[in-house]
Amino acid sequence: MFRNMKLAHTVFVMAFLIVSCGSDNDDDIIKQDLPEYKLILGGQDDLLSTGMSFPNTDPNAVSISKPFTVKGEDLTTDVTISISNHFQLSLNNTNFTNTITIAANQSNNQTTVYVRYSPDETVKTDVDGVVTISNNQAENISFTVKGKTTLGNIINYLTFDKERLANGGGYKQHSRKTFTLHDDVTDIETIKMYVKLTCPDVGCDEWDVFANVKIKDQVSGEDYELARYITPYWNDNSQLDRGFEFDVTDFKSLLTGEVELRIRTECWNARGYEVTIDFDYIKGTPDYPYYAIARVFNYDNGSAAGIPYGIAHDKDLTREITIPENAESTHLRTFINGWGEANPSDANGRRCAEWCYRTHKIKINGADTFYHYLGPLNCESNPLNNQDPGNWKANRAGWCPGMEIPLRVDNFTTSMAGNSFNLEYELEDWVSDGTKDAFYPISTFVVVKSNTVINRPIVID
Repeated sequence: MFRNMKLAHTVFVMAFLIVSCGSDNDDDIIKQDLPEYKLILGGQDDLLSTGMSFPNTDPNAVSISKPFTVKGEDLTTDVTISISNHFQLSLNNTNFTNTITIAANQSNNQTTVYVRYSPDETVKTDVDGVVTISNNQAENISFTVKGKTTLGNIINYLTFDKERLANGGGYKQHSRKTFTLHDDVTDIETIKMYVKLTCPDVGCDEWDVFANVKIKDQVSGEDYELARYITPYWNDNSQLDRGFEFDVTDFKSLLTGEVELRIRTECWNARGYEVTIDFDYIKGTPDYPYYAIARVFNYDNGSAAGIPYGIAHDKDLTREITIPENAESTHLRTFINGWGEANPSDANGRRCAEWCYRTHKIKINGADTFYHYLGPLNCESNPLNNQDPGNWKANRAGWCPGMEIPLRVDNFTTSMAGNSFNLEYELEDWVSDGTKDAFYPISTFVVVKSNTVINRPIVID
């Protein structure tokens, strides 16, 4: 009997050990083989908490796209990504839709997804939406998207309306009028100005001529150049929906209330142009609530009013500038382009200053600090391509017929608050053979910004 009991005990212990070991091993197998089924979102660090925002976008237009990434773990089924109305998604940043699918065999790979804001004509305000990433094996992920709509934030002001400029026939090259613009610019993020040219009944001027728009500074009595452009040969700029576009936000301290504007084209015949100018004041969050601006150079009252090139002249190209103590940002803005055809020409036959490519410098306290390259702009690609038989395709020195003169913005790396410095504009060396037909019309301004009310910089000629 004892022997039987011992045998039974042995069998029991062995069975217990087998069961115990088997149970532990099964748990390990279950733990090792259990899928995790995850969706992992990548992109900007705070995407889940703050979402994705898009800048001012016109109805029936699209914003720039922004990317994020998504990756699955242990997934064996499709991943579906959807987005609210007025936003779109894409896997290739070309073809956009409201819903996209990542196939099951790709769901565990990191995939880049592009998002853009696309309001239609029914949108009258800013739009909030949601991106939802879903899979039937994993927990869904979602984040918010916000789009700013330009229409809901724009106040438009029409000033000159088909104002005829010409030379003869009872018309003049210039016109000066007073208009009432926006009173309060504290919540204005951007001010855009549009210059629309139309041909009078007799047709447009056949030449490409210098033209600009100015605003009178009520403190100094000077005219400040807001914008500069070259007219097209033979035609207007109706191929552009609203004409030439200029960002004039730097002048927001002057573009308030009652303003005096002056427009000018160097037309030399009685045809000329009809000029229409309107402004869009776009509400938003300005980079700084307070701006101030001061003139540095204003040799800009016509093509031949610029800096003579290659000969001795009396244009002073040095200034002493003092920046206010509370400035938090300081930059220069310049319009400059070459004009006239003096010799000797460059080796490739390009005469100065219309055709010869040059690099000019802005010196700060004697040190070369900013550079302005006046080179080709690929004039042949100009959307105003109806200028035949004019010579509009050939590249000039920093400009094209029928195009805005490029704005050159030079940002100081520090605020320059409280600093006084010497500024000099230096043209690239070249000596004319004696003809006096090369010029660089130039306007330069110093702009300061602050979170507190700020005075304009002091500029000593």
